[in-house]
Amino acid sequence: QVTLVESGGGLVQAGGSLRLSCAASGRTFSMYVMGWFRQAPGKEREFVAAVTGSGAYIYYADSVKGRFTISRDNAKKIVYLQMNSLKPEDTAVYYCAAAAHYSSTPRNYNYWGQGTQVTVSS
Repeated sequence: QVTLVESGGGLVQAGGSLRLSCAASGRTFSMYVMGWFRQAPGKEREFVAAVTGSGAYIYYADSVKGRFTISRDNAKKIVYLQMNSLKPEDTAVYYCAAAAHYSSTPRNYNYWGQGTQVTVSS
């Protein structure tokens, strides 16, 4: 069982930066692929980034590649999403999630946080 709690969302101007954190409970955190997803109003939840348990493999959606960086600290059981050069279209609720294997499909993730709102003003 894994419990996930996101933090770090907020309101930022276009071009600004935010760092999201996702704190996990459970003894097997390092075994999980950790992903970030986002969902804008009226849209489906979409993949943003994922990192494997050891941190050896990292995946990004094309829309955030070069602007966002995912990382994890297994000792602290935290996964981060550093978001730079933010755009208004990045506005969404951001969720972290845990899965046994890498996937960019939300339904393949077993555990989810409650989400944190990110709003980028133009």
